[in-house]
Amino acid sequence: MKKTLNFKYVGYALHILVWGVVLLFPYLVSNAANDYRIGIIPGRLFTATVFIHIAIFYGNAFYLYPKLCNRRWWWLYIISAVLVIIASHRLKFFIIATWFSDVLKNTAATRFVLIPSIIAFIISIIYRRIVDKIRFEHEQKEKQAEQLFAELKFLRSQISPHFLFNVLTNLVSLARKKSDQLEQSLIMLAGLMRYMLYDTREKKVALGKEVEYLNSYIALQKLRFGDDVAIDTTIKLNKGDEHYTIEPMLLIPFVENAFKHGTGNIERPNISVKLLVDNESLVFEVLNGFDAVNDNSKDDSSGIGLSNVKARLDMLYKNNYSLTIKDSNNLFYIILTLKLA
Repeated sequence: MKKTLNFKYVGYALHILVWGVVLLFPYLVSNAANDYRIGIIPGRLFTATVFIHIAIFYGNAFYLYPKLCNRRWWWLYIISAVLVIIASHRLKFFIIATWFSDVLKNTAATRFVLIPSIIAFIISIIYRRIVDKIRFEHEQKEKQAEQLFAELKFLRSQISPHFLFNVLTNLVSLARKKSDQLEQSLIMLAGLMRYMLYDTREKKVALGKEVEYLNSYIALQKLRFGDDVAIDTTIKLNKGDEHYTIEPMLLIPFVENAFKHGTGNIERPNISVKLLVDNESLVFEVLNGFDAVNDNSKDDSSGIGLSNVKARLDMLYKNNYSLTIKDSNNLFYIILTLKLA
């Protein structure tokens, strides 16, 4: 909003500057001894007619053209344009005949009476079309931004229920085992929900918060699986890296996907998660084993997380990220490189 107001004031200032220069033009290029003449036209007459041209310019640019130049009223616009030119011609002729009659002795004065009015009218049409085009493009950009934000909110809302569904499934598993770790898991879940409900309202979050969230999720999974799953985690942030910001809940779907598909009917399930920041770029790697034949973890929600994060990456980090997703020899891994800000 502030930027729009500043742009508007700049526009006003530009109009005042241009018309000020035009009004003072005879006094800038001529002198009093020559009556500030521009050719055969005295300075005072030139300035008086400029006010007529100003009226033509703004009258057409802000009233006639917007109101009448359309498929319904085009004929009325043509009539109005002709009447405006004729009226300006008669008014100029009256001013010249009344106060500058000596100008009429020169036949070239007739061109001064008519042609500048036509030029002012044509310039006003060009100006109006340029302004309308700029405004249209600005409105389109605003609509795209609003649509992007709405779509992003939808994608974020998709992430939370999908993530919670999987975490609650994990807690059910602990409850069935009557594990002593259930209470600690619920406390961790409360922390995760606090992050999802409050911190993710911002457009970006501190990278440190996202990493803390990621660590809590992995810790929750370790409580669930214990020694049944080999979990190798290397997540390190230097002190100076915490000021970077990132789209909230951007990394968790990759880890979530690894636990979902890498802990089923696998003889020796293992999951590796690595994160480092180097030269203002985040490098995130997730690797897990999977059984392509007997993967029973696929359901209607499978793929929501990864497709969701791809869509958000395209929207928010276009040309500033690379994502590699591969599966080979029953190993599935992703490598995400992200330019941080």
